[in-house]
Amino acid sequence: MRIVLLSSIVPFINGGARFIVEWLEEKLLEAGHEVERFYLPFVDDPRQVLDQIAAWRLLDLTQSCDRVIAFRPPAYVVDHPNKVLWFIHHIRTFYDLWDTPYRGMPDDAGTRAIRDNLRALDTRAIAESRAVFTNSQVVADRLKRFNGLDATPLYPPIYKPERFTHTGYGDEIVAVSRLEPHKRQMLMIEAMQHTRSGVKLRLCGTASNPEHGRSLATRARELGVADKVLIEDRWISEDEKAQILSGALAVAYLPKDEDSYGYPSLEGAHARKPILTTTDSGGVLELVEHGRNGLITEPDPKALAQAMDRLHADRKATEKMGKASLDRLSDMKIDWSTVVERLTS
Repeated sequence: MRIVLLSSIVPFINGGARFIVEWLEEKLLEAGHEVERFYLPFVDDPRQVLDQIAAWRLLDLTQSCDRVIAFRPPAYVVDHPNKVLWFIHHIRTFYDLWDTPYRGMPDDAGTRAIRDNLRALDTRAIAESRAVFTNSQVVADRLKRFNGLDATPLYPPIYKPERFTHTGYGDEIVAVSRLEPHKRQMLMIEAMQHTRSGVKLRLCGTASNPEHGRSLATRARELGVADKVLIEDRWISEDEKAQILSGALAVAYLPKDEDSYGYPSLEGAHARKPILTTTDSGGVLELVEHGRNGLITEPDPKALAQAMDRLHADRKATEKMGKASLDRLSDMKIDWSTVVERLTS
């Protein structure tokens, strides 16, 4: 089958939104398909969003391929008779983030008109699809709530999971992701002042806003925990990441209302580490079962500290949860053969 993969990107920003497309391309090629990958840049400025949607809609790939698979918005508005979506998320500022501090635009007649038109366009374009898959139940639920459309979760695997190995359980709880306010590394640092064990925290990743990266280090010094918190504000290579995780005590991933379980959770599971998260972390809760393959706490520094101490103190339970973390991936059928079969059937 000749397949075109379509998605939008923010120029010069790497991360899961690109990885899911690039990794799928390789797996489709291995399965014998012909594949092209196509991106257009996108910004969620309300003054430009409808123009950008029009650009996608004007693309005519009908004669170019047998199927298109679309990912991030607004790629899914492409008109094709055999369109399949692996829907990652809405343009969230116009959907679930509208009534939150993260909206980033005025709630006035003009932006509400853009919001309402966008939602109508999305509903029409998504409904045209042969099949709609999402990266989590959280996102499927949003599609049902906002657009009245049904979708099936199809969980994204990671690339070359065999890179992640296990060498034991040390003292460090590791969090590898971009250093961003909504990833809540600050909450982890604030928890460290309440720990009573020898647990340590390692934060790895780049900050899109350098000031935020500096503020994390400043806060660790203010709380007197700089000796227990290592902050590496830089890009961590895949090999280095695997090495760090191999000897970690656990992996922490506690974003605010994440769309999916996030690659950091999956990487930790492949390294046989328990996943530490919070009750409001969104899609992460589809992967983590409290006490089985990780710990789920309230998003509170003291509650988080107690969980950190528990992981450090009870190594037998931590090891048991780490093994269950890997087993959980098989239970949920998080593998590339499942993905390729569903998206090409």
